[in-house]
Amino acid sequence: MDEIDGAILRELQADGRIPYADLGPKVGLSPSAARQRLQRMIDAKVVQVVGVTDPMSMGGQAMALLGLRVDGDSRAVADELSRHDEVVYAVLTSGTFDLFVEVVCRRPPDLLDFVNDVVRPVEGVAAVESFPYFGIHTHRFLWDVS
Repeated sequence: MDEIDGAILRELQADGRIPYADLGPKVGLSPSAARQRLQRMIDAKVVQVVGVTDPMSMGGQAMALLGLRVDGDSRAVADELSRHDEVVYAVLTSGTFDLFVEVVCRRPPDLLDFVNDVVRPVEGVAAVESFPYFGIHTHRFLWDVS
């Protein structure tokens, strides 16, 4: 990535729907050159352009962060849990927990079922602590791209 790629990403972080006709001039390129640059980053899996929802504002959803203590390979547990649509991200970590898993379920009873029927039986899961969300206060996707 060079400075122009970083500028393209900063513009997309501000407005993911910016037209190439506007993007190109903002980063010092023609619209077609900006499109080609972005496509190259997408093809290289450096960036994904997606619509991000707020599950809490969509009504009737239950979200939680699960802190897991793992006996054995936490990567294997993360792989197994990541196969489920309810899991929106899994993070390997250290400290009190070996793995954090964020889950979104349709209703609170579904969240309980997911924890008890899916997470706890996974081989290697020693303990699960659930941190249910009451609301999302801040949700950013702004990383330094310089």
